Amino acid sequence: MLVLGIETSCDETSIAIVRDGKEVLSNYISSQIEIHKEYGGVVPEIASRHHIKNIATILEESLEQAKVKLEDIDYIAVTYAPGLIGALLVGVSFAKGLSYGKKIPLIPVHHIRGHIYANFIENDVELPCISLVVSGGHTNIIYIDKEHNFINLGGTLDDAVGESYDKVARVLGIGYPGGPVIDKMYYKGNPNFLHIPEPKVGGYDFSFSGIKTSVINYVNKMKMKNETFIPEDLAASFQKEVVDILCKKVLKACEEKNVKQVIIAGGVAANSLLRNELKRRGEEKNIKVSYPSMKYCTDNGAMIAAAAYYKVERGYVPNENLNLNGVASLSIENE
Repeated sequence: MLVLGIETSCDETSIAIVRDGKEVLSNYISSQIEIHKEYGGVVPEIASRHHIKNIATILEESLEQAKVKLEDIDYIAVTYAPGLIGALLVGVSFAKGLSYGKKIPLIPVHHIRGHIYANFIENDVELPCISLVVSGGHTNIIYIDKEHNFINLGGTLDDAVGESYDKVARVLGIGYPGGPVIDKMYYKGNPNFLHIPEPKVGGYDFSFSGIKTSVINYVNKMKMKNETFIPEDLAASFQKEVVDILCKKVLKACEEKNVKQVIIAGGVAANSLLRNELKRRGEEKNIKVSYPSMKYCTDNGAMIAAAAYYKVERGYVPNENLNLNGVASLSIENE
């Protein structure tokens, strides 16, 4: 099965071609990070315009890299939810045009399912399992049963984890995106420098607003007193608390659901401390921890193609889908 995957939910324009959910023939990604850096975050209108500008060229590059023609493609998969509505509509409209023009069945894919299925490209995933979804817009613990049904056990009540990283990075003056920089700073700082109280949130829900605010308040206090501080110490203290909370909650979910594998999904899955600490704690409880390669952590077309493959394998029969629309917000359970 040859699937062409299209991803335009935020600021990466990506088209990939994947065979049987595993063999990635091409995965072309055009990132807009440098464009949005000067604004300190993604500007939706600018993101949409660059998707429009780049998407046709990226299709040509992806087909050429995979050494296939559109006529060889069995299915076209596209992210339709959730995401920035303007950005989503670029990908959805482009996919519908290809589907109609070339008579190729169209498969709509939920963005978060795509991130989760990125794990299936390179790893052997044993179901049932628990997926920890961590990105700029999402923080969720999801139970996946043997039939690939997704049950959301909990999510963030305020800021997503990646969003918190970006806001802390902004107050520390280290630019956008904040996650990769703070991760590097962690190893140069003192993670025990600032005591950050753990939010009192029950179940499998998260709250990162208070953790972020602890750092911001400390910085503001030091500036008012005209005193200096070491940014690496604050970054390390922040990251230590965030990773500790994520690890504790996801391993608790594994024990409650009696599963032996965790898969990490989303852009923050690239965080080195989260990968290493969750793996270490998992080994102590005989729980396997898997995560995608760095190239599959950020938004990419390969994960969308892989998700579509498993959707068809589970019995999904695509119709023309020409009335498909972008959806800015959609629960993974309601997809």
